[in-house]
Amino acid sequence: MYRSVYDLRTFYNSPLGLCVQNVLNRRIAAFWPDTHGLRVMGCGYTVPYLESFCGNAERVVAMMPSGLGADTWPKDGKNVVFLSEGAGLPIENSSMDRILLVHYLEHSGQLQPTLHEIWRVLKPNGRILVIVPNRSALWARVEWSPFGHGHPFSLSQLCFFLRENLFVQERTQSALFMPPFKFSIFMRSANLLEHMGRTFLPIGAGVHIIEASKQIYAGVDKGSGSKVLAYKPGLFGRPPGVPVPQSYTSD
Repeated sequence: MYRSVYDLRTFYNSPLGLCVQNVLNRRIAAFWPDTHGLRVMGCGYTVPYLESFCGNAERVVAMMPSGLGADTWPKDGKNVVFLSEGAGLPIENSSMDRILLVHYLEHSGQLQPTLHEIWRVLKPNGRILVIVPNRSALWARVEWSPFGHGHPFSLSQLCFFLRENLFVQERTQSALFMPPFKFSIFMRSANLLEHMGRTFLPIGAGVHIIEASKQIYAGVDKGSGSKVLAYKPGLFGRPPGVPVPQSYTSD
């Protein structure tokens, strides 16, 4: 079940939430260092992670599910947030270059239709970046954290769902190795803990991050595999049941 947009905003305005935001923003920037002239969309609650795209992307929009509620963003400009009901997205086909999913898939009760819609609106050469809670991590077990709600994933589960819905896994990382405790010593050591965690304890990451591309199949004529061609003389030899002329037999 979704937390409300108020709860998410409150978390990300807290010292721990700001620390989480900084850690994940660095990971996102490592995946997508240059979005100049691209169209970027966030799905879920992505407002804390979209600010860095506003300077050079052609367009930045944020979709929030109706069950979450909507926040106005950015505060100092024209609002680019819209609500979406169910799995559907009011976006035209193949129109987005980059799609960021945070606090989204783990709350979806319609995972296949949701991923189909993401696939539909993504450009053929586009990329998605999925951030979901790691089901074996402490962050997925702390209810006051936004990562402690919904359905967390193992890395293999997430890769399977993406593959089954026509996405190709490109790159994978883990992040958020700091424990979900509101102690300043952990927040001050966040960068060190990220480095040590990726090196020595990748299974302890709070979130999985996967970049995926859109799998495109070549077009196939409808029904071409089930057609039965009619007999044409000289094309397949003689049809079954027709006697072989005497001239075709050996003496």
